[in-house]
Amino acid sequence: MEPRIFERAGRVMSVASEVIELLSTNETWTGPRGLLARSQSHLWISLVASFMAATIALPTAIWLAHQRRAPIASVAIVNIARAVPSFALIALVFPISLRFGFGLGFWPTCVALVALGIPPMFANTYAGVAGTSDDMIEAARGIGMRELDVLRQVELPTALPLIMNGVRVSIVQIVATATLGAIVGYECLGSFIVSGLARGRSGQASVIVGGLFVAALALLIDAILGTLASRSGRRSTQI
Repeated sequence: MEPRIFERAGRVMSVASEVIELLSTNETWTGPRGLLARSQSHLWISLVASFMAATIALPTAIWLAHQRRAPIASVAIVNIARAVPSFALIALVFPISLRFGFGLGFWPTCVALVALGIPPMFANTYAGVAGTSDDMIEAARGIGMRELDVLRQVELPTALPLIMNGVRVSIVQIVATATLGAIVGYECLGSFIVSGLARGRSGQASVIVGGLFVAALALLIDAILGTLASRSGRRSTQI
């Protein structure tokens, strides 16, 4: 039993030393395939996908929830979108993107990330706005507020913490899933993982480095958005 433990410990130490060696080389950090460039690409596609998802999900959910329309249909659509795997969407969009000249990499990945990001934003926004107390809404209308004022001054401030949490969950999922873009040729942090897996045992350090940086990036963004969500929650209680 002990020889096996020492053997496994030796393997762990060997991989750890390979990771340290990889991180200590200048080529790992610089150049078009370095950590800095790939981190920037990873953040860029995550930002674009998050913006597009928010542009689609938030106004639609706010309008439907304010009107109290299609609650069952809205939930069903969101659940269907959640059930479709991101990798399947990438595989579906990939040939279409090539056919119409959008190229490989960015747009197939971005479309899948947008589809992944819409459900949490939509669900939380709809629940937050539709969950506003009827008494508060009737009181606002009773003092002469128009429908737009009711939405802006009553429903949205009340729903803001839920909306921010939905945005937070969505963006973190997008950042983590953007790793799949490397499979269709998009240079991002996932490229370290894909190239490392292709090399087998000799690429273990590359896989670990890619995984660590994706996790660190997701945790950092989650912490920033979590702080913003908590602040928005405090503000909404003061309104």
